[in-house]
Amino acid sequence: MDADELAKQLHDKATRGVVLSSDEQAQLDAWYARQDTAENAIFAPKNPSQTLVALQVQVDTAVTQLLTVTQRIRDLTLQNDALRRDIATLKQQLPQLGPMTE
Repeated sequence: MDADELAKQLHDKATRGVVLSSDEQAQLDAWYARQDTAENAIFAPKNPSQTLVALQVQVDTAVTQLLTVTQRIRDLTLQNDALRRDIATLKQQLPQLGPMTE
């Protein structure tokens, strides 16, 4: 399967509310950036200044990085929540074990 087809499948998952892994989200974000660049090339004025193009590339890159970091934060938040639940369960079980002897 080529990268474009994989990205389309990831896009489909994301639009259906499926949580993507960090790597999948990064791949999807990069694909979005490439799609945006291609669209901009079609609809942009014929002779944009090099500075404007360079700035747009920088913005696209920053947005992609931001989306990747945001997804990573979401993943870590979910992991932290799961760990907090596990800790709470263990704390509830601790008194039930009774006194520890060596």
